[in-house]
Amino acid sequence: MSDWLTFIVDAFAVMSGWEIFAALLGMAYIIFASRESQWCWPIAFTSTLIYTILFWEGQLPMQSFLHFYYMGMAIYGYTLWRKHGATEDKLAITSWSWTKQLTFLGIGTLLSAITAYYLATTQTSQHPYLDAGITIFSVMNTWLMAKKVLQNWLYWVVIDGAAIALYAQSGFYATVILFSVYTILATVGFINWQKLYRLQSS
Repeated sequence: MSDWLTFIVDAFAVMSGWEIFAALLGMAYIIFASRESQWCWPIAFTSTLIYTILFWEGQLPMQSFLHFYYMGMAIYGYTLWRKHGATEDKLAITSWSWTKQLTFLGIGTLLSAITAYYLATTQTSQHPYLDAGITIFSVMNTWLMAKKVLQNWLYWVVIDGAAIALYAQSGFYATVILFSVYTILATVGFINWQKLYRLQSS
């Protein structure tokens, strides 16, 4: 137990103040999103803005691009949720059919394979398949979050799990801990949204 606590303390010790702040905002975003609060999106925008800069300075262009995309989706998500929140026609949580989910997974897998092939041939990434899959599915799944598709939380659990593997192999141990927390919060988010979905369907 003491070795694990020492590992956690050492991991967070190497993080910059901005990285810690961005990570805490990321956690707050998931908590607010699980409660269907439109304020999750301004929090997400601030977090991803910081991460965009940090990853760019850290020479991780794909991760920087991903978080730049998150910034745009934060604006889109806030606009969409605020529009419906200001009327009686509140944006409802929807559940996708298996056909839609399989189509989503098929498109994501194809795009990930193409991107991974490019990364492998150009030697741009140390782990091209994980890097590509995480990026592609994160981009696609953020749109599902904005549209309040119930299954987005389950996809986040898988994406975050893959991210944990990627960061562990790359030596980003502090980020491994943070994404472990994200995985737990995504599970809680799914449980909360599932309850809300059942209530609105009854």
